[in-house]
Amino acid sequence: MKEAMLYDKISGNRVRCRLCAHRCNIADGHKGLCQVRENRDGTLYTLVYGRTICESVDPIEKKPLFHFYPGSRAFSIATPGCNFRCAWCQNAEISQMPRETHLISGHPVTPEQVVAEAQRTGCRSIAYTYTEPTIFFEYSHDIALLAQAAGLANVYVTNGYMTPEMLDIAHPWLDAANVDLKAFRDETYRRHIGARLQPVLDSLKKMKALGIWLEVTTLIIPDLNDDPAEVKDLAEFISRELGTDTPWHISRFFPHYQMRHVPPTPVTTLHWAEEIGRAAGLRHIYLGNVAEETDTTCPGCDRILIRRLGFNVVENSVLSNGRCPDCSEIIAGVGMSGSA
Repeated sequence: MKEAMLYDKISGNRVRCRLCAHRCNIADGHKGLCQVRENRDGTLYTLVYGRTICESVDPIEKKPLFHFYPGSRAFSIATPGCNFRCAWCQNAEISQMPRETHLISGHPVTPEQVVAEAQRTGCRSIAYTYTEPTIFFEYSHDIALLAQAAGLANVYVTNGYMTPEMLDIAHPWLDAANVDLKAFRDETYRRHIGARLQPVLDSLKKMKALGIWLEVTTLIIPDLNDDPAEVKDLAEFISRELGTDTPWHISRFFPHYQMRHVPPTPVTTLHWAEEIGRAAGLRHIYLGNVAEETDTTCPGCDRILIRRLGFNVVENSVLSNGRCPDCSEIIAGVGMSGSA
């Protein structure tokens, strides 16, 4: 165990966690909603520090991040647990483990070992992913500082339910984030996720203001968040508040976990969602979980700049000072220049 960051001691041996937007008020001997932070005698501890349950070398495109060192590899890690309870979770066996089995599995890996392995495998970044990285913040924090010193970037794949205080601490080392904006109705967040929408929107805007590279993913689920008016509101929020150059990944739902009775999202739904995003002014839209092209094209002249086969980059055009070589349009992103 390791003492947690970002909490306050309050009366009666209780503590208030300030890591995520739940801001749990935790009695002595109890855990927060994430089930991986426990109050023991008025001190809050993280129960997952150094307990890696999953590690892998992935293309950065798998996160998905398409405008952040495209074609590079990310050393990806996770610990058990999550502060959400999405019925469609693709990684429920590890994200919901502490809640459903009251177990916290994983094997011990020090921050130094994580960074060394990332370097050994030729990764450009370390991605904190698969479960919710906010709830293993102390572990990611210590890894990230070492990674930054070693010249590696740090990436969160997150539900965006962190506090402003957490982001203030993270932003010097957090280089990029893909935020899963799961819906654009508060009722959906309350009923199906056990959270609220506004804190996610606030986190997105704050990350943008802090200069963290942002990409947004929305999993379109039939009869849950596929109303065209809601999709329009969501796309317009990204365009207005985060900028038209913010990549938006629209992903197809497949039955999983507690939603095996729901059919896959029709591909036509993703196509009209893409049209809505274009109408909102978004310049980089990608469809996920479909057998279609995911190339990055110039929004000015439609030249293919990055050609992908699945998650693999097969051609990456040389940009001149971040501009399209044909029309000089600025192409937003980090580390976008490649070799022809």
